[in-house]
Amino acid sequence: MNTSVFSKHIKTIILLLAVSLLTCVIFGTISVNAATSQSGSIGVEGTISSPPPTQGATISVPTNGQTFTTIPVTVSGICPTGLLVKVFKNNVFAGAVQCTNGSYSIVIDLFPGTNDLVARVYDALDQPGPDSNIVTVNFVDNRKGASSRVTLTSNYAKRGANPGEELIWPIILSGGIGPYAISVDWGDGSAPDLISQEYPGTFNISHKYDSPGVYNIVVKATDKDGVTAYLQLVGVGNGPLSQDTGAGGTGNGGSGSGDSSSGGEVRTKILWQPAALTIPFVLSTFWLGKKYELHVLRKKIERGDRPF
Repeated sequence: MNTSVFSKHIKTIILLLAVSLLTCVIFGTISVNAATSQSGSIGVEGTISSPPPTQGATISVPTNGQTFTTIPVTVSGICPTGLLVKVFKNNVFAGAVQCTNGSYSIVIDLFPGTNDLVARVYDALDQPGPDSNIVTVNFVDNRKGASSRVTLTSNYAKRGANPGEELIWPIILSGGIGPYAISVDWGDGSAPDLISQEYPGTFNISHKYDSPGVYNIVVKATDKDGVTAYLQLVGVGNGPLSQDTGAGGTGNGGSGSGDSSSGGEVRTKILWQPAALTIPFVLSTFWLGKKYELHVLRKKIERGDRPF
């Protein structure tokens, strides 16, 4: 076969392989991981994309127009099971909880004055769903001439780690007067962690879960004047859930999802579709190439040329 024919054949193969790779991208993002097991096998896995949630949460409690003089306040309502519910006060993250059995309940604190509360659901890809109804409440701070209230927030609503490995969580502390007493209930039945923090700023809390599960974490900060702030978060012990998941976590009857990430859970699959589509492309490429090569040889023989 001459060089031009061979070149055309190579171009055909490259084109078909490009189509195959494009098909792989359409079906999902592929990550090839070399397993560290003794078999040394290589697995092909992917996270299948999905549309964001179409059903949002609602706020049933508190009701619009309520006035509070003490905190924390419980916010509860209905939601799509398995999704993460984040509550915001005046567009500031106030806490998160996993939706279980179609409902949620979370403790938050409030800003002095008017607070617009919104609940928003997120799937495992961190895609937000529709906002809930807006509930406007008021908090009357009866402290006269006092400093700004202490507040807690975090850039992370949900984090996870493997059982026995340390889960580290940055928390942002602001307002109030130091020193601050911090308590952290990790939701697994263990004794709360007690931390002393001299000044406002970012500090880390850490914990090791003994077993897989989804746990409600409550962080509480009290400043020098006895003013308290609350922040509820969702901690995850990665892995399949057991029947005896610790207190505060969700066992087989709970939400049952890990921290990652789609409608409340990550759908990780072996991507057989790209392989199934690629194999026919490769086989057809060689078949067409072989057929074209025979055609060229016949033409050369008919003209009396040397076939090779």
